[in-house]
Amino acid sequence: MIRRGTKEDIPQVFELIKELAIYENGLDQVSNTIEAMEIDGFGENPIFGFFVAEENDSIVGISIYYYRYSTWKGKRMYLEDIVVTESKRGSGLGKQLFDRTIEEGKANNCTGMMWQVLDWNEPAINFYKKYGAGFDEEWINCSLEF
Repeated sequence: MIRRGTKEDIPQVFELIKELAIYENGLDQVSNTIEAMEIDGFGENPIFGFFVAEENDSIVGISIYYYRYSTWKGKRMYLEDIVVTESKRGSGLGKQLFDRTIEEGKANNCTGMMWQVLDWNEPAINFYKKYGAGFDEEWINCSLEF
């Protein structure tokens, strides 16, 4: 079952985030917390939303998104992470989560959706190619830590 995430889901969601970080060899870079996610997702000014894939009362997949603004394109959805626990990959849950996220963007008048994928993550790249996703060779990702 794919459903909108709730505050009560955050601890299980955070475990999937850590699973992704391990997969991407970056667990030591995770500085977020369950408490911060509860505030950021369900506080006075929520800044992200998410969907969960639930099976037997366990969350086995997530899609976390937020909205951004493009001066050229207008309101856009940004897919921060889509994660399906390792034992459930290949079962179609990723597609269901991705499709539900796209539906949300369309329902909220977004002009499109953006995300990142690591260049070595061939399973994810091949998944996105099935949707006809564009892959940018021109832009360089930048970040600044505070």
